[in-house]
Amino acid sequence: MPTTTLATDPVDDDRAERCSVARSVELLGERWSLLLVREALRGATTYSQFRERLGVPSDVLSARLRTLTEAGVLEKVPYRPDGERERSRYELTEQGRALKLVLAALAQWGDENRPTPFGRASYPADVETGEELELVFVDRTGAAVPIDRVRIVPGPAARTGWDSL
Repeated sequence: MPTTTLATDPVDDDRAERCSVARSVELLGERWSLLLVREALRGATTYSQFRERLGVPSDVLSARLRTLTEAGVLEKVPYRPDGERERSRYELTEQGRALKLVLAALAQWGDENRPTPFGRASYPADVETGEELELVFVDRTGAAVPIDRVRIVPGPAARTGWDSL
């Protein structure tokens, strides 16, 4: 019977390179990274805005902004406030904006599995109608598929011995 092999072992570069989750966690799994993306999605663009909103230590903030910029999640854009020196702001790239789906899924999971007595901090809504949205799997026809009918299957990059999740 094949054994389940997940590409999470940092020593095995081949497995990590092949696994989308491992590659994503490598970039986004550091503390503060997804929170920086969340704040960028909420409109933060400057170093001081990120610092004020998150209270992240300066050295860590600089390192995470650099990492996210080098990875193409953020773009560093120069600007000059009136009468001041040139500064940089950080704008989400297309790759960064695509993380809205990931953050919404994490928030939905947290609301369902790690609720607080205060209720939800946020939820996705349609910008045109204001209607609340829920993240679900859909098939090619657009029909919702219950989570217990979904499995993650090996793709072309999967190594032999990998079972479905």
